[in-house]
Amino acid sequence: MKLFTQMTKIALFASSLSITGASVAAEPMNLDSLLKTLENGKSEQREQNKQREQEFAARQNEQVQTLKNTQAKRNQMLVESERLETQFEENEVKLANLTDTLSKRMGSLKELFGVLQQVAGDSSNKFATSIVSAQIDGRSTFMDELAQKMGSTSKLASIEDIEKVWFELQREMTEQGKVSRFNASVIVEGGTKAQQEVVRVGAFNLVSNGKYLEFNPSTKTLSELTRQPVSRFTATAEDLQSTKSGVVQFALDPTGGSILGLLVQAPDTQERVHQGGTVGYVILGVGVIALLISLERFFSLLIMGGKIRRQLKDTVARDDNPLGRVMKVKDQFPSVSHDTLELKLSEAILREMPKVTRNLTLIKIISVVAPLLGLLGTVTGMINTFQAITLFGTGDPKLMAGGISQALVTTVLGLVVAIPTVFLYTLLNTRAKNILLTIQEQSAGIIAERSEKGA
Repeated sequence: MKLFTQMTKIALFASSLSITGASVAAEPMNLDSLLKTLENGKSEQREQNKQREQEFAARQNEQVQTLKNTQAKRNQMLVESERLETQFEENEVKLANLTDTLSKRMGSLKELFGVLQQVAGDSSNKFATSIVSAQIDGRSTFMDELAQKMGSTSKLASIEDIEKVWFELQREMTEQGKVSRFNASVIVEGGTKAQQEVVRVGAFNLVSNGKYLEFNPSTKTLSELTRQPVSRFTATAEDLQSTKSGVVQFALDPTGGSILGLLVQAPDTQERVHQGGTVGYVILGVGVIALLISLERFFSLLIMGGKIRRQLKDTVARDDNPLGRVMKVKDQFPSVSHDTLELKLSEAILREMPKVTRNLTLIKIISVVAPLLGLLGTVTGMINTFQAITLFGTGDPKLMAGGISQALVTTVLGLVVAIPTVFLYTLLNTRAKNILLTIQEQSAGIIAERSEKGA
């Protein structure tokens, strides 16, 4: 029984190893059918093994032939490599001999070509950034190509190249002393291009339509400065473009744009006022109030003084001026004693004093408060500056510029308001005192007159 079981397992294992690919339709029901199945599987496997051996033998012959072909090709390449290596060594020797011969024949020309290469390289950078290239293009390209050619040991400059280098250098120097006019495409405000007449002042400035232009070397385009300098500079540009001959004044930038760039970045008066912040606006508001009050007091005292001068020439008292109203007291009390009249006149003068000195104290207060507000702005700006230093350090001065600007601008605004306000207060106070002094002088005369009559 055990033998039967083992044989059954062996038969099933042999059937599983068979690679015929055919599946058994039905399981064997007895040992005879199982034996028959094993015999069929062995015969089929034997045939497959023979077929595989034949295919392997055929492929082996192909692989041998391929190996022979590869070995023959390798031997051929080794021979070619030896030949090329020999030729390379021979070429190295020839190249060294030719280089030595070239160096001997060049002699002093080698130093000349070295200088020419250096000059061409330096001139290429100079011409690329020069505003003369806005009118004369292509010079930097030639210089750059010549410098690259001279850097190669196999190429030398011709006589024409050397003459052209000299010509371009001479033309650059000549154009620096000329005022030239030419038409070019200019990028105006808004980003649009317009064909305009451009005036080039040497290698320093470009102007068009009374505005300064900027030359971009990378794109080789002309564009109006986004922000023009103050009017006294642009006025000279307009004069230069409108004048076809003769001598005119012109704001020239000898640095080729550096000074002009600084002038453009400099803030104008309005921007400086904005830098003062809230404190600056308060100072200006206070200053405007002081100015309006001063104007009102100036004209009021001027008219009042004129009426008082006319009253001095007239014996009849009028109600349109302080002196006339004071003089009417004498007519209202014709029979009182001079002591009583003196008291009545003093009372009348006291009623007129507020009208004469009205708002003068407010002007004086503003003249004192304005510099104090400027000091407040200074302290506030320095606090902002130290806060910026605490947060960002001192690496970038632009971060501290806002606080410093506020500190300085508010101080200036406070002094600008305070100084003229002091002068206005002094002037108006002097006028008011003169009017009151005239009234008091006339009152003293009235009392003296009444005293003489009483005596």
